Amino acid sequence: MPADAFEIECPCCKAFLRVDPETRAVILHEAPEKPPVVEDLREAVQKLKGEEGKREQLFRKQVEAEKSHGRVLEKKFEELLKQAKSEPAGKPGIRDIDLD
Repeated sequence: MPADAFEIECPCCKAFLRVDPETRAVILHEAPEKPPVVEDLREAVQKLKGEEGKREQLFRKQVEAEKSHGRVLEKKFEELLKQAKSEPAGKPGIRDIDLD
């Protein structure tokens, strides 16, 4: 190790870095050991199968919401149209261009 090089730990990935201050370059990089992503494969498969039912239920719920969404919008439109027909049309507002 050069006498003037210094060692730091990356705050993001926790890697060990040796930096040469003269060249301002990383001269050594040691990545930390990562734990295995899946400890037990059988357990992970069971978890995914359990989540499958939840995903299916959520999908069906969203499909039903999408089907009724059109009807809801149609009813809102009819109600607002009925309200617009029953109220008299007011005098249009004054625009900025009308003031000139």
